[in-house]
Amino acid sequence: MSVLEELARSRVKAKAAANKLEVSVLKKLIESLNIALAAQEKRAKEKAEREKQNKIRKINQLLAESGLSLDDLRQPAPKRRRRRTTKRRVGKRRKVAPKYRLEVDGVEHLWSGRGRAPLVFADYFAGGGTRESVEIAKDS
Repeated sequence: MSVLEELARSRVKAKAAANKLEVSVLKKLIESLNIALAAQEKRAKEKAEREKQNKIRKINQLLAESGLSLDDLRQPAPKRRRRRTTKRRVGKRRKVAPKYRLEVDGVEHLWSGRGRAPLVFADYFAGGGTRESVEIAKDS
């Protein structure tokens, strides 16, 4: 590892080294490093551009070999069909008319017959009552 890499990795070491230098020397060092940075960035940019041009050249070669054109590639991809999920949404159900009515202590209790029976109905059924006895008669 070079001295510059070591200084770049540790702020404490860089600050300690900078404190040993005079201000004019430190300014020249910063200027030199800025010039080196600009040159390095320019080389990296040129390299990236060369790689991009090489990729374009390869793609054009593959297009020519396969007989395709750019217009063939611009066609929209077929739409994917969305898979249906098997999960049901809880809380989005519509209201259902009550199927059972039970009156206990002057309070009327209604139940659609779906899901777990309310405790009032469960106690009634456990005590020997039947569903037919509390079923609401259909008037149609």
